[in-house]
Amino acid sequence: MTAAVGHTRAYRRLTVEERRSQLLAAALSLFAHRAPEEVSLDDVAEAAGVSRPLVYRYFPGGKQQLYEAALRSAADELEQCFAEPQDGPLTRRLGRALDRYLAFVDEHDAGFSALLQGGSVVETSRTTAIVDGVRRSAARHILAHLDLAEAPGPRLRMMVRTWITSVEAASLIWLDEDKRPPAGELRDWLVEQFVAQIAATAGRDAQTADAVRRALRLERADGPVGELARRVLPVVAQACGGTLGA
Repeated sequence: MTAAVGHTRAYRRLTVEERRSQLLAAALSLFAHRAPEEVSLDDVAEAAGVSRPLVYRYFPGGKQQLYEAALRSAADELEQCFAEPQDGPLTRRLGRALDRYLAFVDEHDAGFSALLQGGSVVETSRTTAIVDGVRRSAARHILAHLDLAEAPGPRLRMMVRTWITSVEAASLIWLDEDKRPPAGELRDWLVEQFVAQIAATAGRDAQTADAVRRALRLERADGPVGELARRVLPVVAQACGGTLGA
């Protein structure tokens, strides 16, 4: 007679922080692909493999509290996208930051809008502040890369924040266009947009012009700036009837 050997799964009780992280991960996964109003606490409980009362134990404020916590977690991840060592050409730094940003957008897919752009029935002043905090953090990182001798003036701040807005808008349109063009091509185009915007601002603002001159010293002739100039200047010259610089 052979004795049956029972196999039991090793069980370890999660700590409070581990359980909270588990619930947030489940919520983020759901919010990443569905609008917040379409996600229930039962959905989160099922995704995490726990009971609804347990979700309430950690988030007594219900779905609103859970959504805000998930949004804060996503915002923390997005803020880190623009944290880049301050060495090498500026365009290369921006390219690496955009690679991380677009990877986040790609991972969260259609839920990117619901997670970070508002428009949800659960949007509040707190969620709006979280999203705005991501934009301001990104702006601080980018301005730090410009190695300014003094605090950035209003024109430069406006230019950087305008570019960040364009990155968000382009990301949403990219999702709407079934992620076309490829992420690498979108990244390069957004870097070129930054170069074009800061060059235009430099023509009207001495501080920006000084920052551009310092940044250009680190750029390569065969890099994004040189390539953009080679493609754009002939078009502009032709549009001006060959009188550019005359």
